[in-house]
Amino acid sequence: MIRDRLSRSLAVLALVASISTVSACSAGSTAVVDTSSQTGLVVATTSPANSLDLTSVGGAAIPAAVMGNVYETLVRIDDDGDIVPGLAESWEVSSDGTRYEFQLREGVSFSNGAPFNAESAAFSINYVKDTWTNGLAAQMDIVKRAEAQGEHTLVVELERRSNGWLWLMGTAIGAMMTPTGMDNLASEPVGTGPFEVARFSPNEFVALAVRPDYWGEPAEQDVTIRYFPNPLSAVNALETGGADVVWAMQNPELLDGLDEDINITVGTTNGEILFSLNNDEAPFDDPRVRQAVAYGVDRDAANAILWEGMATDTGGAPVPPTDPWFPEQDYYPHDMAKAQQLLREAGAEAAPVTITAPTLPYTQTLSEQLYSQLTEIGFDVTLESAEFPAVWLGQVMGAHDYQASLVAHVEPRDIPTLFGDPDYYLGYDNERARELLAQADSAIPEDYPELMGEAVDQIMDDAAAVTLMNMPNVVLTRPGISGISADMVTDAIELRDLKEER
Repeated sequence: MIRDRLSRSLAVLALVASISTVSACSAGSTAVVDTSSQTGLVVATTSPANSLDLTSVGGAAIPAAVMGNVYETLVRIDDDGDIVPGLAESWEVSSDGTRYEFQLREGVSFSNGAPFNAESAAFSINYVKDTWTNGLAAQMDIVKRAEAQGEHTLVVELERRSNGWLWLMGTAIGAMMTPTGMDNLASEPVGTGPFEVARFSPNEFVALAVRPDYWGEPAEQDVTIRYFPNPLSAVNALETGGADVVWAMQNPELLDGLDEDINITVGTTNGEILFSLNNDEAPFDDPRVRQAVAYGVDRDAANAILWEGMATDTGGAPVPPTDPWFPEQDYYPHDMAKAQQLLREAGAEAAPVTITAPTLPYTQTLSEQLYSQLTEIGFDVTLESAEFPAVWLGQVMGAHDYQASLVAHVEPRDIPTLFGDPDYYLGYDNERARELLAQADSAIPEDYPELMGEAVDQIMDDAAAVTLMNMPNVVLTRPGISGISADMVTDAIELRDLKEER
């Protein structure tokens, strides 16, 4: 299937909505969010969902709300990033890694009463392949066929061995659906999870009600995910009783003024802020020039400016610390003299460079630092802003009409998406890197992490892009609230264990 590349780009990069309000508030911002429809415990966040249809709409907000809560998957990804049973109790894989036979749990039903079985599981996988318009659907292209063999046996055949496919089946593309629950995915999604959607108001809230007929351990309490216009209003709600949790609090300067009884937890995410250098455009078509940027950018300073040091440095690599191939090295330690030398060797001194920054507070803040540092390296730098999302996605992602830009990518395990396609907006074209990514995905599982590490080494040797930091997830809870993890290994905020101690 030929997929529209801009649609795919929208799906991947629209995920940056989850951090689009970094540093967005001001001291006088006290916007009020209506709480009249509040149900149970309230999780406050600033990344709103304007739909709940993850089959057609990209972004982090939808899977964060529904995955693990409304929708469940055949396999789950645990806190260590390991694959564990979900709706499938067990599975067997053929010796060549192309045939999976899943034994499904019995006695599971969807929230509309329809039974979960092998037919609905096969329907869900084929629906991703045939009907999803969300660009994430490309992750299911490797599936040759999925079919039921009996009531609770599902067989999936792949085109080739893939180490990544089963893991991704624990994310949004693995959401199990029923043919009888597809009429109103935007506001009434139907899943097998511990909650059902009681009410949804786009960009305002999602009210989740505990399912008394849930097949497993029931959720502790009803939960409402409520969307606030900025971090300050979310924190105000927490301190005045309008919220119980603030998820992904994005202004670290607010932490110092919190009430002493507010609990602060800092977790990890899949979100890397990528300083993208268009490999197809001069001067960044020369790897020495890209390497000069990598040495000249001060990642520690960026972390200090944006997160007061709470973000994780990845050594410049696009790998979150929860991935098995997270590098234990600094590929490009800050060295301005070396950066200037590389620029001279490339004959690119005073080369004009325009940084096209999307109109997101965190990118605007960082672009000013990058302007200063690239100027010191020896470039003739111009800053321009592109309205986000429409203009930036069309100009940078769609038309590739840019030299340098920056944005956060938060899709789990997205290295093949970013660096395995020469036609992607980064323009990175290295046959050896593509070979290593393909070998890693089709290798025996024991060799997968090592080969992925080699692919990362190749990408970083070429300085295909510079990862400025891995974003932290700061979670605030009021006293007596427990059962929520700050670490985001996949794309879900699982709320089944969230409760208030009484």
